[in-house]
Amino acid sequence: MRLYLHDYAGHPFQVQLARALAARGHTVRHGYSSTNVTPHGTLAQQEGDPEGFEPEPIALDQPVDKTRNSLRGFWQRQRRERAYGKRLVEHVAQFQPEVVLAANTPLDALAPLQAWCTERDVRFVNWLQDLISVATHRLLRKKIPGLGELAGRYYLGVEQRILRRSDAVVMITEDFRASLERWGVAPERLYVVENWAPLENIPVRPKRNPWSEAFDLADKRVLLYSGTLGMKHNPDLLLRLAERWRGDDSVRVVVITEGPGAEWLRAQKAKTGLETLLLLPYQPFEELPDVFGAADVLVAILEPDAGVFSVPSKVLTYLCAGRALLLAVPPENLAARIVTRSASGVVVPPTAPTAFVHEAAKLLADEPRRLEAGIRARAYAETTFEIERIAERFEEILVG
Repeated sequence: MRLYLHDYAGHPFQVQLARALAARGHTVRHGYSSTNVTPHGTLAQQEGDPEGFEPEPIALDQPVDKTRNSLRGFWQRQRRERAYGKRLVEHVAQFQPEVVLAANTPLDALAPLQAWCTERDVRFVNWLQDLISVATHRLLRKKIPGLGELAGRYYLGVEQRILRRSDAVVMITEDFRASLERWGVAPERLYVVENWAPLENIPVRPKRNPWSEAFDLADKRVLLYSGTLGMKHNPDLLLRLAERWRGDDSVRVVVITEGPGAEWLRAQKAKTGLETLLLLPYQPFEELPDVFGAADVLVAILEPDAGVFSVPSKVLTYLCAGRALLLAVPPENLAARIVTRSASGVVVPPTAPTAFVHEAAKLLADEPRRLEAGIRARAYAETTFEIERIAERFEEILVG
């Protein structure tokens, strides 16, 4: 088949799927936003890539600004995401696919893409990573009283229509099913494929490696957070970790991110002179094994409002690295359930900062426990993230 796989975020496991499907004989063009600032996978053409695989960056003249919470900022973001949708449709039309698989795409870009597919009888599969409209509704009514409620309801309606009109919906967790069926999505169009991480790209690395030595971390006890730090996250939890070890030169809290969360932490560090906090921009994907190897504990956080509607993909990448995990996420979240059932770390509610810091201290003090959790994390990834099996499952759904 001719497949256009669009992943707005450009994350690692989506592009891994694109390559795996191309290796199975399909012609796959992988579109992504080249102006969206998030951790990216290996998106450029590589030596040894399957013949049918082609990456395609889609750029705007200016990146979408997600930091403004004013009404004006909301309209500016909407206009740019609509402009992105127009550009996306142009790229898809040029390729003339038989099937479109769309993930992580803003609703204002996703709606015109689906309309183009419907008009031309192109199978449209919605890879549902998050209930975007639910989070948008909650945020807008909080940040923009009055009009925010109306705008949020508008997006609830947009997403519900997109889901009802999709030929298939791939849910990353069974937890989405009740909401989608309540919205009128036909049950026979719903499929579950849990997210994964590209196992072969994240080998287990020793703590002493070129990256850890470059940042003077090889001899430190390291709590490391890597990934987006936006509206669904509370950076104060990371600040509290750094405060706990203030004055202790043997510990570093490393935060690798960009955007508003990074700026807030940078301001706090400047204000308090917090030497235990090391802030870094996103690191090249090929260096991630050494980045994670530098850690003694890998950290993830998620706000209570995100609940079951967001599954942090960073946790799945962490599992590959063979390190103990510490999560401050709602206990009902799929990531929390995975870490608990695999015994690969500790989960505390995001509303319990004292417990979060306490569990971090216990993990740093107990090397045998960390090592055992890391072994279990890697074992879970090796058992679950087998790309050929995943590609075969997607192939069945895409062909229909």
